[in-house]
Amino acid sequence: MSVAHVIVTVVAAVMAGFSAVSVLARAAWVVQPMADYGVPAAWMPWLGAAKAAGAAGLLVGLAVPAVGIAAAIGLVLYFTGAVVTVVRARWFSHVPFPLVYVAPVVAALVLS
Repeated sequence: MSVAHVIVTVVAAVMAGFSAVSVLARAAWVVQPMADYGVPAAWMPWLGAAKAAGAAGLLVGLAVPAVGIAAAIGLVLYFTGAVVTVVRARWFSHVPFPLVYVAPVVAALVLS
């Protein structure tokens, strides 16, 4: 395990964790766009929990690599779904936001 892998994984986990807390706290700057994309408010706790589990899984993956790989794959799928949701809602200017969150996850997966 390289230093770069550890740093990138921690950054990815912090970013996913921040995103999870933002959803779970129902921050207005997160909830309003998601409503605009057509995401039901009832999904917020599940989406936040998925991101939180992914963030925790990335950190656990530093000790148990299989867990980290599974968490990274899950987060990549999650953020791919976010991109699809944004594109389907035709908010093309918002596509970079989920890509910013998935980039360090992909880097951590590649470095693992």
